[in-house]
Amino acid sequence: MSALLALLTFLALASAAAKPNAGLKTWGRFSKLPYPGDKAFLYDTFPKDFIWAVGTAAYQVEGAFEKDGKGLSIWDTFTRGGNRMATGDVGSDSYHNIHADVRAIKQLGVSHYRFSLSWSRIFPNGTRGSYNEIGTKYYRTLIKRLKESSVQPVVTLYHWDLPDHLQQTLGGWSNPELVEIFKDYADFCFKTFGDDVKYWITIDNPFVVARHGYGTGVVAPGIKNDPDLPFRVGHNLLKAHAAAWHLYDRHYRPHQQGKLSMALASHWIKPSRTRLESLRECQCSLDHVLGWFARPLFTDGDYPPCMKARLGSRLPTFTREEREQVRGTADFFALSHGAALSFQLINDSLKFGQQEDLDLRMLLYWVNAEYDKPPVFVVQSGWYVLGNTKTEDPKHMYYLKRFIAEALKSIVIDGVNVIGYTAWSLIDGFEWHREYGIRRGLYYVDFNTPDMKREPKTSATFYRNVIQKNGFPELPENRPAQGVFPCDFAWGVSANSIQVETMPSQFADPSVYLWNISNNGALMRLEGFSAPPLRRTAHCADYATIRQQVDEIQQVGVNHFHFSLNWSALVPTGDVAHPNTTLLGYYRCFTRQLLQANVTPVVTLWHHTRLRSSLPAPLDTANKWLNRETPEAFADYARLCYRELGAHVKMWITLNEPNDEMVSYQEGHQMLRAHALAWHAYDREFRHTQGGQVSLALHMDWVEPAFSFSREDVEPAKRVLDFRVGWFAEPIFGSGDYPLGMRSWLRQLNSLELPVFNEEDRQLVKGTYDFFAISHFSTKLVTHAKEDSYTYTAMLEVQHMIDTTWIMSPRPVVPWGLRKALNWVKEHYFDVPVYVMANGVQEDPARFKDSLRVYYLYNYINEALKAYTLDGVNLKGYFAYALSDQRDPGFGLYGQVHEEIIVKASLSNYRNIIQHNGFPIQGAAPQQCPSFPQPCLGCHVLVKRPVVGFLTLVGSGVLITLGLIIYYTAKRHKECY
Repeated sequence: MSALLALLTFLALASAAAKPNAGLKTWGRFSKLPYPGDKAFLYDTFPKDFIWAVGTAAYQVEGAFEKDGKGLSIWDTFTRGGNRMATGDVGSDSYHNIHADVRAIKQLGVSHYRFSLSWSRIFPNGTRGSYNEIGTKYYRTLIKRLKESSVQPVVTLYHWDLPDHLQQTLGGWSNPELVEIFKDYADFCFKTFGDDVKYWITIDNPFVVARHGYGTGVVAPGIKNDPDLPFRVGHNLLKAHAAAWHLYDRHYRPHQQGKLSMALASHWIKPSRTRLESLRECQCSLDHVLGWFARPLFTDGDYPPCMKARLGSRLPTFTREEREQVRGTADFFALSHGAALSFQLINDSLKFGQQEDLDLRMLLYWVNAEYDKPPVFVVQSGWYVLGNTKTEDPKHMYYLKRFIAEALKSIVIDGVNVIGYTAWSLIDGFEWHREYGIRRGLYYVDFNTPDMKREPKTSATFYRNVIQKNGFPELPENRPAQGVFPCDFAWGVSANSIQVETMPSQFADPSVYLWNISNNGALMRLEGFSAPPLRRTAHCADYATIRQQVDEIQQVGVNHFHFSLNWSALVPTGDVAHPNTTLLGYYRCFTRQLLQANVTPVVTLWHHTRLRSSLPAPLDTANKWLNRETPEAFADYARLCYRELGAHVKMWITLNEPNDEMVSYQEGHQMLRAHALAWHAYDREFRHTQGGQVSLALHMDWVEPAFSFSREDVEPAKRVLDFRVGWFAEPIFGSGDYPLGMRSWLRQLNSLELPVFNEEDRQLVKGTYDFFAISHFSTKLVTHAKEDSYTYTAMLEVQHMIDTTWIMSPRPVVPWGLRKALNWVKEHYFDVPVYVMANGVQEDPARFKDSLRVYYLYNYINEALKAYTLDGVNLKGYFAYALSDQRDPGFGLYGQVHEEIIVKASLSNYRNIIQHNGFPIQGAAPQQCPSFPQPCLGCHVLVKRPVVGFLTLVGSGVLITLGLIIYYTAKRHKECY
C-alpha cells in the first residue's frame, strides 16, 4: 500500500511539473496582450518582503592583488598577457575601503549586498593547505559591518577569479578534479561565514566561464584552442555546484537555514518571423545559453534536447547517478541580466537567425514557465555608461528604471514569483574584457585619487528613491482626471491640406444613359449619344470632393476643422492681382460648406514643410524667406485670403510651425515680420467687419530634464525650450525681442547669427496675436552629460535621450508632456487663450483597429483636461491630428484601402470624448450647455447692407403672396366646371 502511495505521489508531482519546452508559449502570450495598454508604465509597488540588493565582484573592486598573502588569480595573470592595457590590481580598492563601501550601501537603503569571495585571497593556491587568515579576516569584517548596518550578505563563492595555481597545475575547470577541490573550498566558507549568510551563490555565470574563458578566450583564462572544451568545462561546473549544494543541504542547512543556487545569465531573443520554426529557434537559443545549466538544475538533470540534437557527441553525458546528483540542486532561480552578457558576449551563432532583445519581463516569464514557477532572485541587472562619464549617468538610470519596471509587471501582471532585484554594481570597477572603458557603478569612483573617492551618481539617487517607495506608487498626477471642458470648447481635427478638385464632378459626364426600370434598375450607357453642354454656372454643391470631405469631418463630431492653403498654388506668379481664381473659388466653397455643416474652418496661410518652401516660384528662386520682399508679399497674399474667404473664416493661422530647427535665424526673423504684417493687415482692414482672430501656430514638443532634480539638467531643458519655442514666442507674446537666455548663450559662443530687432520691427512684431496655438506630438529628455554624439547637439551642449520605459511609435508617447507644455505657456504668457492645434501619433496605416491612437488621444486629452481644470490654463480648444491617411499618412482617423474609406477605431473613441465634452464624473448631473444658433450664411448681408437686406425680404414676401393668389384662383376656376 505504501509503495502504491509513493507511486501516486511521484506521478502527481511529475504531472504538476512544467512540460518540456513550456516556455515556448511566451512569445505567443505576449503578442496577444492588449497594445499599447500593456506597454504603458505600471504604477504599483513590490511585495513588502521584496529583496532590494546591490552587488559587486571581488576582482572588479577589491584590488590589493598581492597584499596580505593573497595568491594570484587567473585574472591577475590574464590581464598581463596579450594586448590588454589595464589590470584590476587596484580596482576600486575595496580591500582598504570597507567603511566607504558600507556607507554607500547604507545610503542606498538596500536590504542585501551581494559580493564575491576571492578564492585566492582565502586559499592562495586554491586548496585548504594554503589557508590565509588575513584574507579570511577581511571578509569576516565586511560581513560584520553589513550586519551592523542591518544589511544581509548574499555571498558568491566563485565569480570568475580561479586561483591561478589551479589553472597552471590542473588546467582549471577543464579538470574534473576541481569538483572536489571546489567542494572543500565551499565547505570552509559555509563553516566560516555561514551563520551570518542566508543566501549563497556557488558560481556566477557559468556560461561566460565555460564559453568565453575556455572557448573564445575573451575572458580569463583566455583558452581558445579546443571547440569542445567549453562543454566539458560546463559539465564540471555543474557537478562542482551540485557537490557544494548537497554538502550544504546535509551538513549546514539544518542549523544555518540558508538557501543556495547558481547564478545563471541570459539574453532575450525574439523571432525574426512569426512562424513556428522561428519560435523554436528562439527556444533553442535560450537553451544554448540559459538552458545549458538551468535544465540540469531545475528539470531533469540533463541538457536540453536542442543542445543534444545539435551538438551530438561534443556534449558530455551524465550518468543516471550524476543526473540525480545535479537535478534539483537550486533553492531559487538566481538570474543575471544586462550588460555583462546581452549584446556583448552572445555572438550570432547562438542567435540562430533571430533577433536579440533586452526584455527582462519576457525572460522572467519564460523562466517561470520553463522551470515550473521557481522563486526568482534577479542577482545582477543594470546597464553601463562610457568610461569618461562621471556622476551624471541618466542613461544607466533609465535602464535601471526599465528593468525594475519590467520586474514589477512580471510580479503584478504575469504572476511570476520574483523575490528580489540586484542593481549592478555598487561602485565603478574593472569591467572584465572592457577594462575601464565602461562604468557600471551606482557610485562614481575617481581612480586618480589615492582614497578612490566614491560619489553617488544620478542612478544611485534614483535607486534609493525606488527602494524608499518600494516601487512606483501611483501619485495623484498619474491618475486619469474626471471632468469636462467648457461649453464653448473648440473640438477639432487638423489636416495639412485638403483634397482639391479643380473641375466640378457634378454634371461633368456628357453621356446619355438608359434606365432599365423593368429589370435590375441599372443604368446603361448609350453609345454614340451625348448631352448638349450645360450653360449653367458651377455651384459649390457640384464638387463631390467637398461633399465627401465635409461628410467625413462631420462624422468625427468636431465643431472645428483646421487645414492649410497652398500659397504657391493660389498665387503662382507671386502677384496677388492674378490669383488662381478656380482654386480660390474651391476654397471659398469648401469653407462655406463647412459652415453649413456647423463646422468652423480654421485656415493656415502658410504651412512649413522641410521638403519644399511652398512659396510662389518667383520668391522661391529669389532667396526664399531671406528675400526682404517676401514678408510684404506674404502680407499681400494674406489680404487676398482675408478678402475672399474672410466671410466664412473666423480663425486664421498665418504661419504653421515656422520654428523648425532647420530654419535659420535670419529666415525666422523675416517670418516673424511676415506674420506681424499679416496680423496688422487683418487688425486694421478686416477685423471690424469680419470679427475674426489671427495668430501663428508653433511646434512645441516638450523637453524634460533627464534628471529633474538636478540643476545641471534643468538648465539645458530651459535652454532648448528658449531656442525651439521662445525663439518665436517671446518676440510676439512677450518682450518683442528674442529670449534673454537665447541671446546670452549665443553671445557666450561669440555667435552673431541672431538678428537684432530695431525699434520699428520690435513694435511691429510685439503683441501680434489673438491666441497661442501649439502643435504637440511628443517629449524628449535632455541632459548636459554627453553620452552619444549622434544625439548630442553641440551648439546647445545638450544630450537628447529617451526614457526606455516609454511607448514608441516611432516617437515617444508621453501624455504628461502636453500638460507641461501648456503650463509652460501659462507660466510665460499668463492667461493667453491656448489652442492645441495638432496632436496625434503615427501608427501603421494598415491597423484600422488603431489601439495606439485610441490610447494616445484618450491620455493626451486627459492631460489637457488636467491643465484646464487643475492648473488653470486658459485652454480653448483641442485638435486631433489628422483627418485621413490619404493626406497625412499614418496619422489619420480615416484609413483607405484602394478607393474605400475606412473608419478607424480611434474616430469613434474621439467622437465619444467630444460628445461627453471630456470625461464627466460618473453619476454626476449632465453638463448644461446652451444651444448655439446655426450659422446664417446670408445674415452678413443684413449687417453690412441693411437697406438691400430689407428690400430683399419685402420682395420675397410679395412674390410668395402673388404665388398663393394665382394658385387659389386657378383652383376655384377648375371647380366651376
